[in-house]
Amino acid sequence: MRNLKDVQAMIETVGIPGRDAYDLPSSNKTFPDGGHYRMEVSGVERPNVLAALIDEMGKRGIAIHRLISTVMGSTLLDDAELRDFAQMAADAKVEIIITPGPRSAWDVGRQLVTPEGGLSGLRFRGSDQLCYVVAEILRCIDLGFRGFLCIDEGLLWLLNELKKRGDIPKDVVFKVSIYAGHASAAGGRVLQSLGASTFNPLGDLSLPQFAGIRKAVDIPLDLHIYLSDSFGGFNRFYEGAEMARVCAPCYFKIEPGIALAAGPGALYKPWSSPAALADFAREKVKYAQIIHELIQATNPDLKLSPHGSPDLAIPRP
Repeated sequence: MRNLKDVQAMIETVGIPGRDAYDLPSSNKTFPDGGHYRMEVSGVERPNVLAALIDEMGKRGIAIHRLISTVMGSTLLDDAELRDFAQMAADAKVEIIITPGPRSAWDVGRQLVTPEGGLSGLRFRGSDQLCYVVAEILRCIDLGFRGFLCIDEGLLWLLNELKKRGDIPKDVVFKVSIYAGHASAAGGRVLQSLGASTFNPLGDLSLPQFAGIRKAVDIPLDLHIYLSDSFGGFNRFYEGAEMARVCAPCYFKIEPGIALAAGPGALYKPWSSPAALADFAREKVKYAQIIHELIQATNPDLKLSPHGSPDLAIPRP
């Protein structure tokens, strides 16, 4: 049997920490603007929700840098709605990550919803589905959007190959979703090598596990600091300062609720009340303010990126 220390040393030779980082070293990385952390709000599904969030952001004087939008699927918004969405975000200088419409759950195959099939992940099924989602992404690019959510590593690879060819503009970014299920430094390295601009590890990892991932990757980590009941329902506000210290550069993801995309009470469905989503967006902006205040009270040396940083994937309508 191999000695465990020998195995740890072996994997360290290829750039993966042999153990989780229990010493919690401070990250020496930042965003290009010098910030250690940024704020991300999910579930900005329609223009009226975006309008409410922008208004609340101004009232509270807190920067919200990135919005995860159209989680119900951008296909369900018409061109006029998407144009308004892009223009409002551009004027407010916030990054929009669009969730494109076609994906595995839109197919007629139902393996995904079975107890066993759910373990196989939200992967695109066949070349037709890949063509559909690329077409939807190109539609949104033409309307001005520059950021997109990826669940499938195959799609991530394909999109970056198209970017190399010039079919997709070089300023388009791809964020990998929590639904991709990555939870280790090796997974982060794979995503980075495939062209991910940023990635969302599983939300319930420990600080040493997050710190180990940071050792191996350079791209920003998207960390759930408040997550829905359907994912476990945790709140890590008081860990925010340590998360930023060891994981910088990182986005704090604010995504509470009963459920997100699946099951009863799921927020990101086309039949969810736009007015309720708008009110909830205001609450999420308040949570961002609270998180920032707690971090500054704990470790004032940590910097929140300024509003409208130049490297954000702000729409270009």
